[in-house]
Amino acid sequence: MNEFIKAFVLITLAEMGDKTQLLALAFASKFKPLYVLVGIFIGAFLNHGLAIALGSYISKLVPLEQVQLFASLLFIFFGLWSLRIDIEGNEDDDINSKYGPILTVAFAFFIGELGDKTQLTAMTLGANSKFPLLVLLGTVTGMIVTGGLGILVGKLLGKKIPEVTTKIIAAFVFMFFGTVGLYTYIPAIYVTPLNIVCYFIILILLILLIFRLNIIQKDRYYEEKLALVLTKCRNCGKGHVESCPINQERVEIEKEYLGENVPYLGSVIKYLESLKYMNVNLYEKIHNCYKKNKD
Repeated sequence: MNEFIKAFVLITLAEMGDKTQLLALAFASKFKPLYVLVGIFIGAFLNHGLAIALGSYISKLVPLEQVQLFASLLFIFFGLWSLRIDIEGNEDDDINSKYGPILTVAFAFFIGELGDKTQLTAMTLGANSKFPLLVLLGTVTGMIVTGGLGILVGKLLGKKIPEVTTKIIAAFVFMFFGTVGLYTYIPAIYVTPLNIVCYFIILILLILLIFRLNIIQKDRYYEEKLALVLTKCRNCGKGHVESCPINQERVEIEKEYLGENVPYLGSVIKYLESLKYMNVNLYEKIHNCYKKNKD
């Protein structure tokens, strides 16, 4: 039992404020807490189990510098991937299967811990232990506790910070650690001022491209949604009432998309005229979507 406690305390202290705890916080902004915790357990169990079973022999199989370099590239990929905002779905819709997020988190933690100080700690503890299984359980429990604290912080922040903002912060957390990893483990001959400038230019262009695609996706989604509501309108003219369910649905869409409401006088034609006066480009897009839905 002493070996379990020793391993638990050492790993917990080592992981406080470390990148893996911040990754747990980042993943919590995208996936359900339970999925993240299960993913941490699987990733840490496999990683530390491998470390304890093989000891220092793992470094002879694959140079740790190469593993860390790959992990850094993976973090940058996760960061860019996290910037992609899915307007159409919520958390449950984004994840069609519970195995998707779990395996994603598990893979990220498995790769991220390769060559890390906690894996090296697990190697050292396992090499000097009479009960390696207790060491493994202690290290994995420590990872789950620190990951759980990261998730808790992420969820508390999520109540005060908009979800999109949280996802963007999480994305930059990934890219920050990925960039630091690249700088640390890439051969020094390639770390030149020109290469550094080129790297950041490419990264910024990719970020701007993703933001642009997000805006296009958002516009298309709300344009089609608003046009679909218009097809439900009965053109009741003077009989139009604000409490009409279709009208209320339109009002909510306009608030989300435009931040204001367009006057509606009981007729789709009059509504489109008001929209045209307000924004010609938006009018053309919604008008085209409306005609397409009508046909």
